[in-house]
Amino acid sequence: MKKLFSTFVSCFILCASAASGFAAEKPNIIFIMVDDAGIGDFENYGGKHLSTPIMKKMAAEGMQFNNAYSGNAVCAPTRCTLMTGKHPGHVIRRANQSNKGLLPLAARTPTVASMLKKAGYATGGFGKWGLGNPGTTGVPEKHGFDLWYGYYDQKHAHDYYPEYLVKNSERIELPGNKKGAKGQYTHYLIEAETLKFIEDNKDRPFFCYAAWTPPHGQYVIPQDDPNLQLYKDKPWNQTVKNYAGMVSLLDQGVGRVLDKLKELGIDDNTLVIYTSDNGANGPFIKALNSNGGLKGGKRSLYEGGIRAPFVARWPGKIKPGTQSDLLVGHLDLMATAADMLDIKAPAKDGASFLPTLLGKEQSGHEFLYFELYEGKFQQCLRMGKWKAYRRGLKDPAELYDLSTDPAETKNIAEQHPEVVKQMEQILTREHTPSPNYTTPDHASSGKKQKRKK
Repeated sequence: MKKLFSTFVSCFILCASAASGFAAEKPNIIFIMVDDAGIGDFENYGGKHLSTPIMKKMAAEGMQFNNAYSGNAVCAPTRCTLMTGKHPGHVIRRANQSNKGLLPLAARTPTVASMLKKAGYATGGFGKWGLGNPGTTGVPEKHGFDLWYGYYDQKHAHDYYPEYLVKNSERIELPGNKKGAKGQYTHYLIEAETLKFIEDNKDRPFFCYAAWTPPHGQYVIPQDDPNLQLYKDKPWNQTVKNYAGMVSLLDQGVGRVLDKLKELGIDDNTLVIYTSDNGANGPFIKALNSNGGLKGGKRSLYEGGIRAPFVARWPGKIKPGTQSDLLVGHLDLMATAADMLDIKAPAKDGASFLPTLLGKEQSGHEFLYFELYEGKFQQCLRMGKWKAYRRGLKDPAELYDLSTDPAETKNIAEQHPEVVKQMEQILTREHTPSPNYTTPDHASSGKKQKRKK
């Protein structure tokens, strides 16, 4: 009996020790999302004009996703989908504004950060929040973040030389920017706080959400920044040069994050994802091919507005130099993080892409659904090689075969009526009515659309 008891105790200790070891090895997660950079701005996605060696190096050391999508085609809706793990037809923010003004996240809305905080993670956010201003139910510290440093209001984030930033709803004065002075460029401060958070939490698991604001307008960068100097002899106007410098500045900043992980000895236990929140702005589509030759840009649900650069690096876990055609989106972060920890994700719209990261086969999403109320209502659906798009709930959908027509130049709806019927049924089903937005049955002309050829 004593021997049996001794064996039981020994087994219990070993199991407890293994569980403790697993907890100690919970992987860190760093999600770096830059603002308004198009897929065509990055060298590894075919970009020809800008210097982005860090994303290229990350792809060589990790995995590049070639069918990745932003949460939506504009700032706040993307952030809402990313944080909640819900697709755009289920979230509160379906445009930057609504018919009731700015909409904060409701109290107790589960987020990636709140899920990870409950799992024992330190949680920090840096840059643009955009889902609730100080004094509302939507502030990040009420949604799982131990620390947020940067901007809460998205319009405030347009200013790179403001008089203050915000840290956990408190104003942090920037004396170098008082009375119109331009002494403290905010991205330098936000990047420094990102690196500090990583160092401060090197001995425990952490989630770092780097929602860095460049290259969103205003298009300004210190004139002595070496990243701007890369383009001083280019035949572009100053706005385009500034934008280019901002993209390269961000890319180099990601490099400094990777260097910090190596310096701290936590590189092998950290998943880093590098992406952008939506498609490029118009001026840079023309000057730099920032949408990579795709149709549309920011605020459009054609591919140029939502197709995203998306690279993941996790030494020892992800096979270097891997390319994946798996259909993935920002809404999948919550499900993937939950899968990494073997816990249940609060939302069900996302799908974990952890098997793909680890080199295993997986089927992934049946479809990805989007809707947006920016200027005009839009819906789209990506399903396999097919893409459907429409501007009214009862309008006929356009149909594109992205395997042969990635730039959506030829509407082939009339040739594939059964595919269109199936996709229109999904478009109708996945839209949930919201009191905050007016959804038209037909496009804004007020006339029923005919099917375009």
